[in-house]
This record gives sequence, structure tokens and C-alpha cells, in this order.
Amino acid sequence: MNNSIVTEFMILGLTQKPELQGVLFIIFLFIYFVAFFGNMLIVIAVVYNTSLHTPMYVLLLALAIVDIICTTSIIPKILETMLTSRKTISYGGCMSQLFFFTWSLGAEMVLFTTMAYDRYVAICFPLRYSAIMNHYMCVALLSVVMAIAVTNSWVHTGLILRLTFCGSNTIDHFFCEIPPLLALSCSPVRINEVMVYVADITLAMGDFTLTCISYCFIIAAILRIRTTEGKRKAFSTCSSHLIVVSLYYSPVIYTYIRPASTYTFERDKMVAALYTLVTPTLNPIVYSFRNKDMQAGIRKVFAFLKHL
Repeated sequence: MNNSIVTEFMILGLTQKPELQGVLFIIFLFIYFVAFFGNMLIVIAVVYNTSLHTPMYVLLLALAIVDIICTTSIIPKILETMLTSRKTISYGGCMSQLFFFTWSLGAEMVLFTTMAYDRYVAICFPLRYSAIMNHYMCVALLSVVMAIAVTNSWVHTGLILRLTFCGSNTIDHFFCEIPPLLALSCSPVRINEVMVYVADITLAMGDFTLTCISYCFIIAAILRIRTTEGKRKAFSTCSSHLIVVSLYYSPVIYTYIRPASTYTFERDKMVAALYTLVTPTLNPIVYSFRNKDMQAGIRKVFAFLKHL
């Protein structure tokens, strides 16, 4: 039940300095353009090319969709607040933004683990890959991703909806995230903090650990490759994947492992930018655009568009 007295929130954004608003607007617009069209290109390439209808590319398709939802739920509103004098977001709009962002956060973490498992099977059990990662396994894994993401989002959004906001309505952040909302609440937030802590331990730390374990097995298998060139390419791919995964998990764990009373707005806004803006922009480059099959699929898309 919504007991909130506050009907809208004021979003302060990354900075209050007018001289920086124009620069930040261009940066955010560029990030959104790269993230949206980069991920949309992956979606079109995978859907359009039947040769890419394999578990690996279906998981990349899912990751691209999640990144589109994540950036679209946040950046357009940021651009609106920078471009106009209206710095507010309605209570309903804030809760919707929170739901979709929390959903994409949970989905991305589980997807990273699922993708690491897919690569583990492909590299460590190449002869059994088709049997293990069949159509039914792929559907089952994506169903688990969706179930966990929706459950995680409903729990946290539902708990926020139970809170009363009767004092300040100013969110010292660039979007509606759990920690700054808890800091504004006049209600006890202990249950919220416990559930956030549980989600951080199980989802963030748990998925990060499983992802790292998968890559440990992958690296061990790579070391058994006899050709130096093969080792170099495999290590290059694994290292880039691990860098992106670390860039995502580290700030998420840092942000959500602490109680609301310890939230430091200026520093934590910069940290949040890593997993809300930087990672969705890097994912297409690191996971897809360097892949030869994906490059061929994208060229087919452009070739098709030229004939329209």
C-alpha cells in the first residue's frame, strides 16, 4: 500500500554546476546513443541471421535487450532534467524507474553467470557442447534469469512502496535508486536494508563467485592449448570479459552492501555510473563486436538495409 505523502521527487543529478550541464548532456546523449544503437544492432543481427540462433548468441541477445531496458529506464529522464528546468519525477514514474532498473540489474548479473557457464561448457567440453547446451537448456536458463530478475525487482520495489516519504523529496542522485530513496524515508527501513543485503550476498557476490569459478576452469583449459596464438586469443577474450564483469559487480556490491545511513551521495553517484552507464555501453564492444560471426551477421544486416 502507498502511504506516501510525497507525490513527486526532485532529482539533483550528477552536479548542480550550470557550466557542466551542457558537457554532461552531450556525454550522456553520446553514451545513450552508443549503448542503445550498439545493443539494438546486436538484437537485429541475431534475430535476422539464422546462423546466430545458437545458445551463445541467444544469451548475447538477452544481454543486449537487458542493457537497452537499463539505459532507457534511466538516461532519457536524465537528459530531460538537463535540457529543461523541470527536475522532477512523479512518484509513479520513480517507482517504475526503480522497478525496471532493479529488474535489469538482477537480470544482467544472472546473465553474466549464465554466459560464463556457456563458455565453460564450450571450452571444457567441446564434444558434448551441443548435447548439454541444447534448445531446452537455453530456454530453461533464460527462464531462470527472468524468474530471478522479476522476483528481485518485485521484492525491492514492493518494499519501497510500503515506505512513507513525508519530509524532503529531493533525491541527491541522477535516478531513483534504492539507497537514496531509503535515505529519504520517514519509515523504518530495516527490512529493506536486510533484503538489499541478502540480494547483494546471493545475487551479486554469489553470481560473481560462480562467474569467476567458470573462468578459472576456462583458463585451465586454455593453458592446455598447444598453439601460442590460440592461447593469446583465448586469454584476450577471457581477460576482457573479466574486466567488464568486475566493472559491473564491484560497484554494485559496494553500493548495496551498506546501510542507508552510510550512503555518501557525491562519491556513490560516480560509482553508480559504472554499472548503469559504462557497462551497458561496453558490453556490445567486448562481447559481440569483436566476434567474427557477429561481425558477419551485422554486415548482412547492413547489406539487407542497403537493398530496401
